[in-house]
Amino acid sequence: MEIIRGLPVSKTYRAPVVTIGNFDGVHIGHQKIIRAVVNKASELHGTAVAMTFEPHPVRVLLPERGLKLINSFEEKARLIADQGIKSLICIEFDRNFAHTDAEEFIRKIIVEHLKARWIVVGHNYAFGRGKKGNASLLRRRGKKYGFGVTVVRYAKVAGGIVSSSRVRQSITAGKVGDTAKMLGRAYYIDGVVIKGAGRGNALLKTPTANLQTDDELLPKEGVYAVRVSIGKRLYDGVANIGRNPTFKEGRMSYEVHIFDFHENLLGQKLRLHFIGRIRDEKKFSSVEDLFDHIKMDIETARRILKKRKTPVFV
Repeated sequence: MEIIRGLPVSKTYRAPVVTIGNFDGVHIGHQKIIRAVVNKASELHGTAVAMTFEPHPVRVLLPERGLKLINSFEEKARLIADQGIKSLICIEFDRNFAHTDAEEFIRKIIVEHLKARWIVVGHNYAFGRGKKGNASLLRRRGKKYGFGVTVVRYAKVAGGIVSSSRVRQSITAGKVGDTAKMLGRAYYIDGVVIKGAGRGNALLKTPTANLQTDDELLPKEGVYAVRVSIGKRLYDGVANIGRNPTFKEGRMSYEVHIFDFHENLLGQKLRLHFIGRIRDEKKFSSVEDLFDHIKMDIETARRILKKRKTPVFV
């Protein structure tokens, strides 16, 4: 997939079928829209195109919300490419762009720049200044300018509509099983292995890799059954997110014990795929008590990982 930044778009697509959105998380609702784009492009012998924005519009218009993204732009692009999009156009979103009204957006971007043959959007898609544009306006202007419109119904999980906001809430609540159902894959974070306190092997006989991560959205503190990808290799493990209250550290740490693994990982990149939550982090009365609980956590993680075949994205 090619990535094009900014307008005007310098190339001409063959019968472009276009979807437009933030696509944070590329959840199953987004995937449903993208499948419709890819299918329509195949039908028209055209090009499947997605347009997105950076930074996220909420960060520009409502910075006080402190929005945390589900994926970095780079990961979002990889996930979109995996769904079959051939070209991703990324528009810089600023307050000047935010003042573009719906009619101008259709005329300049959809018609003049993209020369769209077909537009595919979600059921609640809104665009333009004040979000005055919607699917109904697109259909009317499509008749005028000669492009078709498909509106894709939302995806639902556990009786609720899947949205990026709902995915964020699920992650921060530690409900990684529910999160995976909405994403169509396990939620993951990336990190680099750094030197830790050394207690895992020395005191607890459970060697751990300590991670430093730049990811913004982290599951609730606690212990999780995880799959760990190192490059294309995949392993089972158990991870702890928290502040190590037994040792009174206070700072946040991200540790993973990889089952039956003995390589030195210092400086290497890991990806933790969260499969199931085991328990909250807690303070133990002694190192021995902590060690006993770690053994139980490992057994619980093994059972979860044997049972759940959650897809992972590496």
